[in-house]
Amino acid sequence: MKHTICFIVLSCCLFSCATKKEILYFQDAEKLNQQKTAQYFEPKIEPNDILYISVSALEETLIKPFQKVTGLQTETRDEQLQGYLVSPNGSIQYPGLGAVAVVGKTRVEIISVLTNKLSEYVKDVVVDVRIINFKITVLGEVAAPGVYTIKDERVTIPQAIGLAGDFTVDGKRETVTIIREENGTQKVTKVDFTKTDFFSSPYYFLKQNDIVYVEPSLKGVKKSGFIPDIPAVLSVVTIILSAVILITR
Repeated sequence: MKHTICFIVLSCCLFSCATKKEILYFQDAEKLNQQKTAQYFEPKIEPNDILYISVSALEETLIKPFQKVTGLQTETRDEQLQGYLVSPNGSIQYPGLGAVAVVGKTRVEIISVLTNKLSEYVKDVVVDVRIINFKITVLGEVAAPGVYTIKDERVTIPQAIGLAGDFTVDGKRETVTIIREENGTQKVTKVDFTKTDFFSSPYYFLKQNDIVYVEPSLKGVKKSGFIPDIPAVLSVVTIILSAVILITR
């Protein structure tokens, strides 16, 4: 009977504790030494993106027909209202130029297209393009789940987890889910934060509208009540067995 109780107590300890392997990030970090990563990343434009396009030239009067007029006072102007919404067919309606195809292009490519078109009418034109609704969503076992706007259009998976306040103690590091839409199709992949393999993955840099989900560990699931709390159950069993031993002596 004593051996049985010892076994139960030991089981409680084992089920109660998280292992080092489950908690530590990047456990094979030595693999990253001298490894080249993608230093240059630029997202491609997708339908429903909102583009902020700035156009300027030495002769401002010549460029005015190609600038968007919102009808709002400067001090109350909303940046998104000044932007150009990319239509489902992949284009924007640009003043003086009409429909301009942008889907599948990078910011640099769009700048080049607009510069070439506008240069037919205005000399020394300068164009800048930004995605102003670049957002990612982080859900699940993180300290601050939510939707995050990325102003510089460049964010990695570790940065996304950092923005959301890091994993909670109940977050499962080995199977972080990333959901991405490409060409109208949902794609799902899993990332293991205890390893560094994903640093060379096409999902290392997140795209606009990506969803990152951190599922709960077994301990977290037990806390939610879906699975009985094994240590608590074992503790009750231990108490009952101890009482039986005392009574039957």
